[in-house]
Amino acid sequence: MFFALLVTVHVTVSLALILVVLLQVGKGQSIGAAFGGASSSQTFFGSRGPATFLSRLTAVSAALFMLTSLGLAYMSSGGGQGSSITDRTLPPVTDTVPAPTTPPASETTPAPTQEAPAPPAEPPKQAQ
Repeated sequence: MFFALLVTVHVTVSLALILVVLLQVGKGQSIGAAFGGASSSQTFFGSRGPATFLSRLTAVSAALFMLTSLGLAYMSSGGGQGSSITDRTLPPVTDTVPAPTTPPASETTPAPTQEAPAPPAEPPKQAQ
């Protein structure tokens, strides 16, 4: 229940963070012109413009994103149970049929005998 709620909050905060970052403008540009003029002191965000407001909103969104990320990582790891792959034990291997110690005499084949090696082939003659 709490995990699903935290995932929902995490997705919402991540979308808000993306939106806030995309709303910010680069250096030398002003978003205040879109809200009533660049030199006007009565803009939508106040006399200092949107920079302070969007900077604070970005910082809050980033902090919430990090907190929800840490919470999700903690919860998905088992709530601090300390589970590790090396802690898990495998069931013992049980063989139902023992392996034969020596092969039966009827199935063994003698090693092949080797005769004298064949003489080397003559190298091809080159046309001159």
